[in-house]
Parts: sequence; C-alpha cells; structure tokens
Amino acid sequence: MSQYESSVKCIPHPQERVYAKLEDLNNIEGIKDKLPQDKVQDLTYSRDEASVSVPPIGNITLRVVEREEPKCIKLEVAHSLAPLTIWIQIIPNGENASKMRVVAKAEINFMLRSMIEKPLKEGLEKIADALSMIAY
Repeated sequence: MSQYESSVKCIPHPQERVYAKLEDLNNIEGIKDKLPQDKVQDLTYSRDEASVSVPPIGNITLRVVEREEPKCIKLEVAHSLAPLTIWIQIIPNGENASKMRVVAKAEINFMLRSMIEKPLKEGLEKIADALSMIAY
C-alpha cells in the first residue's frame, strides 16, 4: 500500500467550521466554479457521495465512509482500478485557524505505479488547494 500526501494548507477559520463545511459533500456547490471545466465534467453530489467524469480516466465516485468530528473525513473511491482511500485531515492552529492536508492510500501494482504516481500526487495537491480556498 502506497501513501501520498498533499502539502499542509493553512485555513483562517476554526477547525469545527472547516469540518462542518467539508463533511457534507453538498457543499461542493461552493467550489464548482474553481474546478477546471475542461478536466471535470458531469459533477453530481449528495451529502455522502460525489461523482465526476474526468477525461480520459472516466467516471470517479467518492463516498464518505467515516467521519471523525471535527478532525477527519474518510472517503473511498468506488469502482476504481485500485483500492483508493482519501482522508481530509483538519487540525486546529490556534483558536481561529486550522491546518488541513489530504492523504491518499492506494494499492497500486508496480507496473501502474510509475504511470499513476505523479498524476495522483498532483491531483491531491489540487484538491487541497481547492479546499483551502473555500469560503468557510
């Protein structure tokens, strides 16, 4: 199992407020305009699930499988070539700020690892960047 991490992002809002916004995937509505339209299509979401079409990969569905208020949201990618789990980790950084990072663990066979590793790392960083720009 390989682990990949985004850089740590500072968010000028308290941990509880950030968690409350991120734990409900309906709040994706607030960042839709920040997503690259040429790379993300057919976005649908509900409280516990989000689906998107990413050319040339295809459809990706994320499901919330665990919530640990106010510090962690665990998601799994459904129907992927390799099992992939993503954690959004949020820790306090003083009374009115927090830090956040996105971590992924994946079972990627050796042959695919060299092709997937770089885009996966870049994708995690872009997700973390988008999450850090939300108006909490």
